[in-house]
Amino acid sequence: MTNEKKLTQAFVSALSIDEAQVVDSLQYNTIKEWDSTAHMVLIAELEDAFDVMLDTDDIIDMSSVAKAKTILQRYDVEFSD
Repeated sequence: MTNEKKLTQAFVSALSIDEAQVVDSLQYNTIKEWDSTAHMVLIAELEDAFDVMLDTDDIIDMSSVAKAKTILQRYDVEFSD
């Protein structure tokens, strides 16, 4: 499974949304499913999917799908464009 697919699945699982909604422009609190509680579930999903432990600042800073990719790249997770 590609890292892009893992990321999408983490968002789908944590937020209970359709895969089509997982686009770079999707931002925190712009859909009702992505609230503070779901954000912590998302963090857990991402940590499990990519076998990383995200720093508190990164957790707070993760405000969109695009930002999630940028943050995960700091943990040596690569995404193809």
